Amino acid sequence: MAKQKVSTGSTTAKPVFDYAPAPESRAIVDIKPSYGLFINGEFVDGGGTSFKTINPATEEVLAEIAEASEADIDTAVKAARRAHSRVWGRMPGKERAKYLYRIARIMQERGREIAVLESIDNGKPIKESRDVDVPVAAAHFFYYAGWADKLEYSGYGTQSLGVAAQVIPWNFPLLMLAWKIAPALAAGNTVVLKPAETTPLTALLFAEICQQADLPPGVVNIVTGAGDTGHFLVGHDDVDKVAFTGSTDVGRAIAKAVAGTNKKVTLELGGKAANIVFDDAPIDQAVEGIVNGIFFNQGHVCCAGSRLLVQESIAEEVLERLKRRMATLRVGDPLDKNTDVGAINSAEQLARIKQLSAIGEEEGAGRWSPPCDLPSTGFWFPPTLFTGVTQAHRIAREEIFGPVLSVLTFRTPAEAVEKANNTPYGLSAGVWTDKGSRILWMANQLRAGVVWANTFNKFDPTSPFGGYKESGYGREGGRHGLEGYLKGTN
Repeated sequence: MAKQKVSTGSTTAKPVFDYAPAPESRAIVDIKPSYGLFINGEFVDGGGTSFKTINPATEEVLAEIAEASEADIDTAVKAARRAHSRVWGRMPGKERAKYLYRIARIMQERGREIAVLESIDNGKPIKESRDVDVPVAAAHFFYYAGWADKLEYSGYGTQSLGVAAQVIPWNFPLLMLAWKIAPALAAGNTVVLKPAETTPLTALLFAEICQQADLPPGVVNIVTGAGDTGHFLVGHDDVDKVAFTGSTDVGRAIAKAVAGTNKKVTLELGGKAANIVFDDAPIDQAVEGIVNGIFFNQGHVCCAGSRLLVQESIAEEVLERLKRRMATLRVGDPLDKNTDVGAINSAEQLARIKQLSAIGEEEGAGRWSPPCDLPSTGFWFPPTLFTGVTQAHRIAREEIFGPVLSVLTFRTPAEAVEKANNTPYGLSAGVWTDKGSRILWMANQLRAGVVWANTFNKFDPTSPFGGYKESGYGREGGRHGLEGYLKGTN
C-alpha cells in the first residue's frame, strides 16, 4: 500500500497515514492452470496456440489460455447458428427471460468470486469490482430479462437477427460482456463473444455460469485470443451482427471490413470527455466528480473525464482543492479494500501513458502528482494532472486511457462549449453548475452521447449509452440497446 502525504491549504503539511491492510481473500477463486474455448455448451481444446494471462499488479502468470484459430471460430459460429435456428430463436420470450433471470441471480450469488477474479486479472480495485462491475452487470441481465417477452413494445420489431459476433475490451471485462450478451439473448439472438486477450478470466467464469444456468448449448460461445481471433470472428460470413467496444482505430477497421455486407454493426469507441465546472458549482462536490471522472478504474474508461474545463474565476481554488483530494488517493494492491487506484492493465498500456505524459511535459504543460510510493513490481502510474494545457497539446486531443487529467480554463459558457466540442470524439461530458437552465442549454450544445449534470460516470441498464463522431455509433443499454439485435418493423 502506498503511503499518502496530504496537502492542506496553501501550506503543505506532511503527515503520513499508514493504513492497515484490508485484503480480500483469493481463496474464494479457483483459477485453473489452463483454459480452453467454450463452444456449444462445453469447454474444448483450441486448435491454435496458447497465451498467458497475468496479474498486472504482480506480473504473476495466472493461467494458460487457448487462442482460437479460424477453424475454431467457424465451429463456434456454426454452434451458435444451430442453437438459434433450432432452439433459442424459436423459444417464447417468457422462456428466454427465465434463463436471463437465472443468470442474473447466479451472478449475484457468485458476486464475491467474480469480483475477486476481475480484480486479479484486470488490476482494478476490489471495491470497484465488488460495488460497481458485478452489481451493474447483473442488473443488465435482470433488465433485459424483463424485455424478452415485451419486444413488441420496443419499437424495433420482434424478430432476432441470428448470430451476433461480439468483441469486448479489457477495461470492464464483465460489464462489457453483460452490455453485449444480455440484450442479444433477450432479443432471441445467439452469440460468439471474444474477450480481450489480457482479461479473459471472468468471461470464462461466465461460461461456467451459463452451464450452471442450464443455458441451451450454443446460445453463448466464448472464444479467446488476440487480434487475429477477433478478425476471424468479425469477418465470418455467417455472422449477422457485429458489436465492438474498443479503440477508434480498430473500430474503423471493423467498419471497413463489414462494409458492403448485410451485417448490423454497433461501435462504442474512444473518448476525450470534458468535465466542465462553472463558477457557481458546488466545488467540493465537483472535485469528487472530477476525481471519479478520471481516476475511477485507473482512468481506463472510454468516457473518462480526461479534460477538466474550469471557469477562470475559480480555477485556482478548484486546483488547490483537487490536489488536496488527490493526495488522499491510495494507490496499491487491487485486492486491498483501502485501495482507490489499482494497477495499469498491461505493460503496453503503461508505456503509452508514460509516452503521452512525457509529451505533455515536452510541450510545456505543468505536471503534478501527489507523493506516493508505487509498488516495485507490476504496472503502476500515479494520479497525475497537467496544468497550462491548451487545445493544441496532444494530451488535450489524444485519448491517454490512464489516470492523467488535462486542465484547461474558460471564461464564458460559449467558450466552454467550443473547447469541449473541439475533439474528434463525442462520447460523454459532465456539467457542474447550480443553474438548471444552463445545464439544459449546455446539454443541447455539447456533441456528446451522454451528458451528466453535477455527477459523472453514472451508469444504469435502463439508460442508453453511446457516442457521436469517432466515438462510434449505435446505443447500448435501455430500450435503445435492443435496436441493434432486432430486424425492425419494416
